[in-house]
Amino acid sequence: MSVSKDPSGKWMVSVRHKDYTGKIKQALKRGFKTKREGQAWEREFLKKAHINLDMTFESFVEIYTSDIKERVKKNTWLTKENIINSKLLPHFKDKKMNEIRAADVIAWHNYMMQSKNDKGEKFSPTYLKTIHNQLSAIFNHAVRFYELPSNPAQKAGNMGKEKTKEMLFWTKEEYLKFADSMMGKPISFYAFELLYWCGLRMGELLALTAGDFDFEKSTVRINKSYQRIEKEDIITEPKTPKSNRIISMPDFLCEEIEEYVKSIYGLEPTDRLFQITKSYLYHEMDRGSKEQNIKRIRVHDIRHSHVSLLIDMGFSAVAIAGRVGHESIDITYRYAHLFPTKQAEIANKLNVERGA
Repeated sequence: MSVSKDPSGKWMVSVRHKDYTGKIKQALKRGFKTKREGQAWEREFLKKAHINLDMTFESFVEIYTSDIKERVKKNTWLTKENIINSKLLPHFKDKKMNEIRAADVIAWHNYMMQSKNDKGEKFSPTYLKTIHNQLSAIFNHAVRFYELPSNPAQKAGNMGKEKTKEMLFWTKEEYLKFADSMMGKPISFYAFELLYWCGLRMGELLALTAGDFDFEKSTVRINKSYQRIEKEDIITEPKTPKSNRIISMPDFLCEEIEEYVKSIYGLEPTDRLFQITKSYLYHEMDRGSKEQNIKRIRVHDIRHSHVSLLIDMGFSAVAIAGRVGHESIDITYRYAHLFPTKQAEIANKLNVERGA
């Protein structure tokens, strides 16, 4: 019997099974409080242990989906699913997992690098890197949990590369001009005020409720994010653990938002403050930029504009990172070109030090 009591009185499970190569192996697990718990573990173990990687790529994708889908955010999974269905399965679905080699992946690379999107354009290096990473993630899952000997996508190396996008941002003067065009629409004006003066992500802004503001302390709490997915409003955790934060608002902004909250009839503490869409904000960006004859930037670039402003004001990467919900090393790396150079100052001080 594979489930039995050990000398301590607890239940243990001993299972003999064949791995995907046909070798006999034995697994032992102790410490179950009840026989039922031991049997449940045994069933789950055998489900995975009996997975034969002689199966097709398409069949393994079903296992990968079962393992991963509930562990990631809905929008993240939808992106993965789209790549798998449109870019990976058409090429690999009938190939056996344990027979796919690095050469097969390279052949797929060559095919994808010559392929074109719906507009007749070749895929960008960034996108090519993204779809390769998804293929590699599936093989890594097989290596880590199902004893595939190695990852052929890793052996083949990546295709494409991450493109360093030009970082656009508004100066304070440009933002203030833009804000003038928003004055006629309170919901637009106050939304962009929070984006610019607090450096919020768009999803963080759209998830804000009246209860997130403490007007006595002049703070706003960031602890969630909003997305519209498949015609459904979805509130999720923020992008990263660092994104959970309390932001201090300047007095003028605190007064503006308090006035706005009071102006909304019947607003409950748990109601979303900005019941608008991302496309609404995009449209307003277009309108304000054209009216003021200033460069058109993305909504997310307003966050860059906030960081640029703080750097200009002399704040450190650590202080800025805490405010915008980033790691300080990310701020240093991504905005290094905006920080004033200290090289001349360092050289001068070394001159003094040597002469001392």
